[in-house]
Amino acid sequence: MDNDQRRVNIARKQNEEAKESSLPLIPFLGGKTTYYVLGLVLLIGVIIFLFHEISFVFYPVKVFLSTVVLPVILATILYYLLRPILHLIEKTGLKRGWGILILFAGSIGLIVLLVFLVFPFLKLQFMNLVEEFPTYFKQLTTNIDNYLKHSSLFASYYNELNVNVSQFFDGRFSDLGKMAGNALGSIASGISSFLGALTGFVLSIATVPFILFYLLKDGEKLPGIVVKMLPPRMRDDAKLILNDADNQISAYIQGQIIVAICIGIMVSIGFFIIGMDYALLLGVLAMFTSVVPYIGAAIAITPAAIIALVTSPFMIVKLAVVWTVVQLIDSKFISPQVMGKSLKIHPITIIFVLLTSGSLFGVAGVILGIPGYALLKVIVRHLFDLFKIRYNRYQPDEQMTYEEPALSMTREQADSNK
Repeated sequence: MDNDQRRVNIARKQNEEAKESSLPLIPFLGGKTTYYVLGLVLLIGVIIFLFHEISFVFYPVKVFLSTVVLPVILATILYYLLRPILHLIEKTGLKRGWGILILFAGSIGLIVLLVFLVFPFLKLQFMNLVEEFPTYFKQLTTNIDNYLKHSSLFASYYNELNVNVSQFFDGRFSDLGKMAGNALGSIASGISSFLGALTGFVLSIATVPFILFYLLKDGEKLPGIVVKMLPPRMRDDAKLILNDADNQISAYIQGQIIVAICIGIMVSIGFFIIGMDYALLLGVLAMFTSVVPYIGAAIAITPAAIIALVTSPFMIVKLAVVWTVVQLIDSKFISPQVMGKSLKIHPITIIFVLLTSGSLFGVAGVILGIPGYALLKVIVRHLFDLFKIRYNRYQPDEQMTYEEPALSMTREQADSNK
């Protein structure tokens, strides 16, 4: 009876293979799975079309996503920062729950320490800089105006143009004052909507610790849960993709934060040494903006350059020396050691990603564009490896096949480790 059933199954399988062989494209693309994938793509297209045509129906979904995305992203960033510390605590023999409580207590203590010791000084420097920055800027324009008037190279052309740089920027500052007044009036008239948005933002931030707690507690179980939801034949590939994505995002977030802290410390120390005003505040600004590659450095050096130009010509030289030394130390020693070659993204690609994501999503796109691109790159690379494996399987001529995909080698390593 068992032999008869086995013969029936073999005959059925041969018939299916014979049918598929008449359509070689279908088995190459994945057999019956192709139809399910095409159906899924069609379903996604219909959903996008409906969302465009009757968007008001999806308004609750939009509100839900806009409310959830911010705290989830913040909690995820903190999760990747605190996860290595939690692993170190667990190696001492403490249970994960106690380790999480220690992490939360230490984080709260650090925040309180910063608020009471560092924040008041930063606040004082920030208020002074806000009050004096228009004076700095006006002095800078006056210096430029005087230089152009008395320069042997530009004086004749500048006098013929009959332009006063200082008066031009004074007019712009007065226009900015009017714009600020109009903006304040608009805010005052729409104070209820402003308070509503502020309340929503505060509530979103307040949920971050709760999301972070459960990520630290059960976050490492999430990939297994996601994999179990997939068909068995897709689980091995999904595990590799999720593991690679986790490593990429973890390396980027942890490395970028460490690099930013190092840059902030070096800039502050360097500015203190050369006697730059607002050294600590400018160092903190450099720390936060250095999270964004290339663009962050330009943003951080702008106020420092204005202050240096107004202070003295020699100060701008000292600023250039400090900034060059910091960038060299970062590019030659810190970033290679901390970040390594984990992302393998070309600098030109980084610039294009920042420009595109910034145009599409604003400040959030600039900050999250690189890790988002790294995640997308992982998915595309694995899908292309799967394509190469399947292409080699259905290509009879060995000279026309791809080189051994990295995904298949990773599979062999995973099988050998089992």
